Amino acid sequence: MIIKPIAKIYNDFDTKFAVPRQSGIVKNVKSLIVFETEYSSPAAFNGLEGFSHLWLIWEFDKNSHKSNSLTVRPPKLGGNKKIGVFASRSPYRPNPLGLSSVKIEKIIKNDGRISLLVSGADLANGTKIYDIKPYLSYSDSHNDAIDGFANELKSYKLNVIIPNKFASEFSEEQMLILKQILEGDPRPAYHNDSRQYGFSYAGKEIKFTVNGDTLTVNDIGYER
Repeated sequence: MIIKPIAKIYNDFDTKFAVPRQSGIVKNVKSLIVFETEYSSPAAFNGLEGFSHLWLIWEFDKNSHKSNSLTVRPPKLGGNKKIGVFASRSPYRPNPLGLSSVKIEKIIKNDGRISLLVSGADLANGTKIYDIKPYLSYSDSHNDAIDGFANELKSYKLNVIIPNKFASEFSEEQMLILKQILEGDPRPAYHNDSRQYGFSYAGKEIKFTVNGDTLTVNDIGYER
């Protein structure tokens, strides 16, 4: 089977560090899906206005190496415990494909082409998308689902301190998103120390440290 990208997604996450760990966790994140010319015809989206959410099938194209292992070390288990790759959502998989659900905020029509504004994505800026499919609540939502080891981690949050002097660096919505990202602790779980971390968000370089259960933003500067 040969597959090729139908679109790319664009947002404020220029690197994979600090991208939300799962779709829907940071609901305010807005992303624009721009389709390749051959797939952007309005005819391809006829009927989509009747749906509220989508599944995105996409590529982990920012992986630093190809996976050849059938076991992984989930960061949220401390990076030391091995589990099967098919019992995880690790980006290092036999085929580096991701699956995410997002909310459709707006179907944009411009010069005879369609693009989609969505929220809640967990994809980095420029990620390739291979397909989209409507989310169906009657079949895709399971109220009796069991979350395995992830159930123990879903309530984990850090206290976040962003000094007032940085308030003007972002819009109110961007600042809300940044706080939600930091609450989820973007560090690798096996790095439980006070070193300073940095990542790119909305064209700025965010630097922070963690002490116990408190994360403090130390600096926000322009990317070099």
